[in-house]
Amino acid sequence: MQELAYQQGKVKTYQGLKAQVEDITALWQLAVEEDDVSLEPEIEQAVKNLKQEFERLELEILLSGPYDRNNAIVTLHAGAGGTEAQDWVQMLYRMYVRWGEGRGYKVDTLDLLPGDEAGIKSVTLSFTGENAYGYAKAEKGVHRLVRISPFDASGRRHTSFASVDVMPEVAEDSEINIDPEELKVDTYRSGGAGGQHVNKTDSAVRITHLPTGIVVQCQSERSQIQNRAVCMRILQAKLLELKRKQQEDELSEIRGEQQDIAWGSQIRSYVFHPYSMVKDHRTNVETGNVNAVMDGEIDEFIAAYLQQSKEVK
Repeated sequence: MQELAYQQGKVKTYQGLKAQVEDITALWQLAVEEDDVSLEPEIEQAVKNLKQEFERLELEILLSGPYDRNNAIVTLHAGAGGTEAQDWVQMLYRMYVRWGEGRGYKVDTLDLLPGDEAGIKSVTLSFTGENAYGYAKAEKGVHRLVRISPFDASGRRHTSFASVDVMPEVAEDSEINIDPEELKVDTYRSGGAGGQHVNKTDSAVRITHLPTGIVVQCQSERSQIQNRAVCMRILQAKLLELKRKQQEDELSEIRGEQQDIAWGSQIRSYVFHPYSMVKDHRTNVETGNVNAVMDGEIDEFIAAYLQQSKEVK
């Protein structure tokens, strides 16, 4: 039924675009026949909107991976640097929430570990919506920040790193099977703001997958059952990503390829000082509007990455 709804949506989109083209053509012909220049702004705006829609669909065609249509699970981790790096994670967290909401996705915070003084040590988000993973996968990697630190009384420039991990959410009946005997489940009391928000029951859940050592946890839901269900979704995604990574490593070994996955090999730099610029090192796409990027306007980088990935294939 999901596949049927997806395909019906594509047909509806095509029919809508076709109708728009016919309407614009008719309006243009009318303007020519009547020699009515007052219709020119309306026609130009209609053509501009149609072009944007075609560009969006052209980009969507690039999402041909087996999991591109799935929901996405995104995890951010602070690198070395203490409070400065943890504040950078909080900035990225805000950026991705705004990006997801701007695209119409349902964005949920599944787990969040606050920093010691400020910021966030790590946070896991879910993006629910069509092609969420297909787009979000472009963000996987190390993100570098250069700025004057607000936590440095001397006003010195600091460089901070944060890692972004992106996984597709997969159904329970997928190729990943989890044996309950291989799980260690711990419960603990969820953190809170204090007062009435303090959780007085052990509703938070931490699950360890013993064969791989993968640990997932969730404390965002009110009940232990709900948190456990979220943990299993995250674990399923992590095990799928591990399987895909192993397959890629095997192919790379056959091809003789060497992939640099060092912490310092950032995919994108965000420079706030001594100048303003965000540059993606994979595609060389850059912009000086740092504030817009931090407000979630990252589609330009995602589009360039997807185009490049298609050309490489």
